[in-house]
Amino acid sequence: MARAFADIAFTDSVKQAQNRYGSRKSYAGFESDGGHRDRLSENEIAFLAGRDSFYMGSVGENGWPYVQHRGGPKGFLKVLDEATIGFADFRGNRQYISVGNLNADGRVSLFLMDYPNRQRLKLWARARVVHPDEDPELVARLELPGYKARIERGIIMAVEAVDWNCPQHITPRFTEAEIERLIAPLIEENRSLKAQLAQVMSRTV
Repeated sequence: MARAFADIAFTDSVKQAQNRYGSRKSYAGFESDGGHRDRLSENEIAFLAGRDSFYMGSVGENGWPYVQHRGGPKGFLKVLDEATIGFADFRGNRQYISVGNLNADGRVSLFLMDYPNRQRLKLWARARVVHPDEDPELVARLELPGYKARIERGIIMAVEAVDWNCPQHITPRFTEAEIERLIAPLIEENRSLKAQLAQVMSRTV
């Protein structure tokens, strides 16, 4: 956690809440620590490359927040440079709530979860919508080879702040592929034991 995060998140009302609940003193140092986490380090870039989903919050013109889940193959959220990320936006339910929100206010907040390792990364960014006929080369950088879905637009985000959240209260969850990797040694051991048992049984018949 560093100053870029505090600049955005620690509004006056948030500071008042921190004062009331006794955490203001411990967080005040982040506003003057000299750091300014508004770029992606190698650690964040590697983390993003391993994500197959994230949650994106935007705000409508009426002030109501909206959270959208985005998913795809690992690495579908592309790192274009240390301050820019983006993803291909495919045809969905055609409500276009996030897209409409971004057209009015590009500020977004992203939550990226690693449930097995109980990690979560928070990103604040300014997003813009890019259509293939406007910048085909940029949208092409967001493509996913072999993924059969038509790109309607690209969402490009300029990173404003980065913060790693603590692992507290994250319940570990595993994908089917992760479970398969975890039980693969047990399956192999089971096959080996069955083969050994079959050999023993064949000699006793």
